[in-house]
Amino acid sequence: MRVAEDPKAETAVVIKKYANRRLYNTQTSSYVTLDHLSEMVKQGVEFEVRDARTGEDITRSVLTQIIFEEEAKGQNLLPIRFLRQLIRFYGDPMQSFVPGYLDLSMQSFIKNQEEMRERIAKVFGSGNQAVEQLARQNMAMFEHSMQMFAPFAPPQEPPTPPTAPAEPASSDLNDLKSQMDEMRRQLAELSQRK
Repeated sequence: MRVAEDPKAETAVVIKKYANRRLYNTQTSSYVTLDHLSEMVKQGVEFEVRDARTGEDITRSVLTQIIFEEEAKGQNLLPIRFLRQLIRFYGDPMQSFVPGYLDLSMQSFIKNQEEMRERIAKVFGSGNQAVEQLARQNMAMFEHSMQMFAPFAPPQEPPTPPTAPAEPASSDLNDLKSQMDEMRRQLAELSQRK
């Protein structure tokens, strides 16, 4: 009996990585760079990276390398406190829960991304400062929830308190808090299933 294959696997572009560290896109029959792969991710193109010699799937390490390159360029998407907390989870008994939690958090963020953009524009205007302020608030809440996984870890330096938003933003902040509560509830359900 033949097992049904994952439809994404059939449509994913295969990138081969050679010993000389060159990446080859088998769909376009051309060599590509990490920047090309980064653009493919941003465009929603599914791909998998395979070691050209062994056929081993090395997609995770290449995606991590892309993140490292973006951070080295000064993009600074991942705060230092978050990175330290993430490193602390390696080898921790709670390590197995972290990937699911991060994935759930990111999926929730993506789902609400457009709604958040509209709210930001409505409440704060379209300036970048408003987006940065909301991002800092979201990251502070996310880091706080990550600390709930490690209640006995050494205390973190306290987060910089966000500047008080205009009064209409309080309902948006309450909405974000309720979304975080919902993610905690879903995470609790996931942990009970395992």
